[in-house]
Parts: sequence; structure tokens; C-alpha cells
Amino acid sequence: MTDQKNLLLAIVLSIVVLFVFQALFPNEPPPPPPPATDADGRPGPDAVPVPVLQVPADRSEALAESARFPVNPDGDRGRVAGSIALQGLRLDDLTLLGYRQEVGGSEEIVLLSPAGGPMPYFAEFGWVNAAGGVTEVPGPDSLWVAEDGRQLDAGEPVTFRWANDAGVVFRQTLELDENYLFRVTLSIANPTAEELAFHPFGFVRRDELPDLVGFYILHEGPLGVFNETLEEVDYDDLLDEPPQTFESTGGWIGITDKYWLTALVPDRTTSFRSRFSAPARPDGGERYQVDFLGPAMAVPAGGEATYATHFFAGAKEVDLLDGYRDELEIPLFDRAVDFGWFYPITKPLFYVLHWFSSLLGNVGLAILALTVCVRIALFPLANRSYAAMSRMKKVQPKMMEIRDRYKDDKQKMQQEVMELYRREKANPLSGCLPILLQIPIFFALYKVLFVTLETRHEPFYLWIRDLSAQDPTTIFNLFGLLPFTPPGFLMVGALPLIMGATMYLQQKLNPTPPDPMQARIMMALPFVFVFIFAPFPAGLVLYWAWNNLLSIAQQWVIMRRMDAKT
Repeated sequence: MTDQKNLLLAIVLSIVVLFVFQALFPNEPPPPPPPATDADGRPGPDAVPVPVLQVPADRSEALAESARFPVNPDGDRGRVAGSIALQGLRLDDLTLLGYRQEVGGSEEIVLLSPAGGPMPYFAEFGWVNAAGGVTEVPGPDSLWVAEDGRQLDAGEPVTFRWANDAGVVFRQTLELDENYLFRVTLSIANPTAEELAFHPFGFVRRDELPDLVGFYILHEGPLGVFNETLEEVDYDDLLDEPPQTFESTGGWIGITDKYWLTALVPDRTTSFRSRFSAPARPDGGERYQVDFLGPAMAVPAGGEATYATHFFAGAKEVDLLDGYRDELEIPLFDRAVDFGWFYPITKPLFYVLHWFSSLLGNVGLAILALTVCVRIALFPLANRSYAAMSRMKKVQPKMMEIRDRYKDDKQKMQQEVMELYRREKANPLSGCLPILLQIPIFFALYKVLFVTLETRHEPFYLWIRDLSAQDPTTIFNLFGLLPFTPPGFLMVGALPLIMGATMYLQQKLNPTPPDPMQARIMMALPFVFVFIFAPFPAGLVLYWAWNNLLSIAQQWVIMRRMDAKT
């Protein structure tokens, strides 16, 4: 029995060490990229030449380098605003309306930015010649003309036109819905006397590595769904490996941040080839690209051909992604939110939390209500467990007598202790089962609070202004009374201290381990967990503290009923 306790204790301490190591030693940035080339030789977006651009001083100067077509310039006809570069017809200037960089701040989230400025991030669509074709196609320097409209607003499509010297007319019709989805219709009119063939393509390109959360439970970087399978690739893997290609019918490919997503959704009825790559930049900097290449499409003499695709650029709102998944039949589109291995628990848990939040008007209150639901679900099991622990509490004086009596005969001591357990119907591991059952719920809730946009910048009460971020206070400057900010590992706020206090009280209700060393280690765990939980989202610490209080109340009632010493 002692070996089992030691094993359980070793597991708990190992988990503690892993969390502390992750907090103190975050992931290192990736090494400089090696040259990247397309080894398979098939035509694709990388065949489009990329000009060498001088980096201007700021983003506004980069925007001024190209003629622009406005997107929702007044900000009242959609949830995004920005502009499209007519040179190359790039979607490279997009701001997400309603989302701020900081809690209470005024600066909105800038998602897409132009080439030539800081942190370029943009999308482009077009055509490349099929094998053997030599028709001039529009490239990154081609200047497009809007055939209709003065601005792109939600629900009002705009068509852009470019023609080559042979009279072949290329058109792109862009239509934005009321949220973040662009419908892109590529068409070609062929007035010549011979049949032409082209591949449609689309790509999203990002220069320089963005600011990453860098936590192992969250994927940031290229991802996609091909043949109903989710594929995720880290930025540093792209730098170290050759391009990764996939063939699929139906699916999507994109680049994800913690809360924001860009995604290309090719036509679901035809096959396409997708690729994750890190193309070489002329200046040697980092570049990351996801792209797709559609099937070769014949454009008959005097005829036309059309290819429709979609482009998502916006916030990863779960209900919105679910809606696009169902309406447009985009497979696993909701997996852009990194619900992880606990998806069967995490996704339903998100819906319950979201429902409580809409009902109560506060995510913090929703967490408290969710905790009560979890306690109710585990109530019968917890009752039996706490009853068994109360029996352990009652027999503890007899155990100490046996320990003192047979301290020189370990084997006899174990036999007498096991006989005592059998006679009193006590189980020393009885308190572990409710905790073990709550571990998946705990990690699932951690995932929900960490990765879902719906909890971002959501306040609770008093000093908690963002439940998705750590408690902003710290005891080491007396919660703001002293005029200095301690280093990150000393940011131990009031809420983690409350959680540690509830954990200590709960331990006082449990039987004391007979081994003095184990007892000292268990008494130190609340202090250790205060520092472990300090960098966690405040909503998660709130859940654990409230769960401890409910457990204490339940356990205290059961122990009083069984006349165990409290």
C-alpha cells in the first residue's frame, strides 16, 4: 500500500516539475531558415515572381506603395475594414472591428498587412498555365481595374479585371459576407482561336515569425484538413523540412494564431493540391506560405471558365466556424480552434460554458455555475469517497498505535494495518477517484479558457478584468501598494492565494499520511500549487478555488454525520 502511495505521489510531483519547467524555460525561437525550393517542379503559386521590396519605415508607407480599393471604409457595413492592393490584387490590409489589442484599449486587431512593410501577411489568388501553356497571366505587378462599385462592403460584390496583350480577360469577383468570409470567383474569357488551360491557385504568405504564445497545448502556424484529416505544422518544422504536399477533394488550408485565422477553402467538388512551405526570401528573412493548386481547367476558344473558392480572414468564433462548416460543407472547420485531444469533452464543455455565459451575462459566473454542475454530476461518487475518507480519519489513531507498536517489524506492521482496513472497511486510496475523474474536466476547461476567443478579455469582478489572462495582482508588491513590478515568476496574485488557502483547508480535512515525510510533502503542496497556478488563466484558478470550497463543504457535512473529527 505504501508503494502505491509513493507511486501516486511521484506522479503528482512529476506533473508539478513539468509545469514549473515549462513556466521557467519557454520554447526557444526557431533557428534562421535554410533556403527552400519547390522540389517537385509542378506549376504553382511559387512560380509567380516576388519582387525585392525595400522595407518602408511603417505600415502606412507600405500601403501607399500601391493603388488601393477600399473595404468597408466607414466600418458600418461589416466586421472588417481595410483595402485591397490593385497591384497584384492582394488582400493585404484588413482590420478586425470590435476586437482590441488590450483590455479597454482603442487599438483594433490588424490581421493582414502589405508586403514591403513590417510583418507582411497577405493572400492572393490567380491562374497559372497548365503544362505547356505560355499565355501571359497576371502576376504580382499586374494592375487590376474595378469594373463596378467604389468600395467592397458586406453583401455587395465587386469584380476586378485584367487583360493580356492577346485579349484574354482575367476577372476576380470578391464578395464579403457580414462576418469574415470572402467568396472569390476566378473567371477567364478566351477570345482567341485556340483552347487554353490553366490551374487556379490561392496562397497565404506571412513574412517573419509572429509573436507566439509558445505554449505546448496550443498550435500556432500552418494547418489544414485534407481527406477529413487535420494536419498541423509548426513554423520551425517548415524551416527544417522540405515543403509538405497533400492531395484532397474537399478541405481547407490556412495559418492560425491563438485567436485569429486565415484559411483558403478550394472548391469542394474538385480535387486540389495543397502545400505547406517556407520559400526563400531575397533578403534571407523568414517566409511561410500555405497554398493550393486547383485542377487544370480548359478554356475553349471563344469561351469562358470559372472557379469559385473562399477565403476566411478573421476571428475564430466557435459558433461562426460551426456555421461555415455546416453551410459550406467545410470539413472540420471548427478544428481551427485547438480543442486538442480532449475534443469530445472540451467542445461540449465550451457549449455549456457559453450557454451559462449568455444566461448569466458573465463568464466568471458561468464558470461558477459549471463547477456546480460538475459537483452535482460527481456527487454520488464523491459522497462514497468522502465517507471512506472519514472512516480513514476515524481509524487514524489506531493506525498510529500499530505503527508505534510494530515500528521494528515492518512486515507485521503492514499486516496489522491491512487487517485494520479490512475490519473498519476503510480504503486509503478512496479519495483519489474523484480527483482522477476531475482531471480530464480540469484540462478541458483549461483548454476552453486558453484557446477560445469567447473568454478573451471577459471580466469577472473587482480586480479580475480578463478571465483568459493570469491574475494581474501580486503579493510581492502588496497587490499594487508598492510602486514596482516584480519579475514574472513572482507574479502571484490574490486569486491563486485564495486557491492555495482552499487547498490547504481541504487537506486538513483529509487523513494525515502515516509516513512523516509524505505528510510534510503533502502539506507543502498547497504552497507549490500557488506558484504553479499563478500564471494560469484567472478563470481556471477561479474554477479550482470554487471547486475546492464546494468539496470542503460536502466533505465537512459527511464527516460531521459520521462523527469524524473535523
